[in-house]
Amino acid sequence: MKNFPLIMLLAILPTLSFAKAPNCYSWPMNMTKMWMRNARIVDFKNLEESKTKITLLASEKKGKDLYTQIYHFIFYDKKGNTYEVVTKSDSSYEECSISDVNIYLISKNYTSF
Repeated sequence: MKNFPLIMLLAILPTLSFAKAPNCYSWPMNMTKMWMRNARIVDFKNLEESKTKITLLASEKKGKDLYTQIYHFIFYDKKGNTYEVVTKSDSSYEECSISDVNIYLISKNYTSF
């Protein structure tokens, strides 16, 4: 019980963070869809974009207006298959496409053939 105030402080502290990163998920997401099409994993025309799950895993400020961002995407196709991808790219508030996108395919889950 002595540690309760400390535990509460640590639980609330992350929500008080004032650092805000640019909302630049569209650049890595679009590059990932093109990469999956070119690699013949899935054609983006077969993806259900409204079901795509997007999570910003990390954003590191590298300069005045330069951030390295790591996103986690889960894409769903029309057959219910899923494609899980992690991306890494640099962005700023002015430009989301400062760098190339590093794309890592984590998993493909086929529910039907």
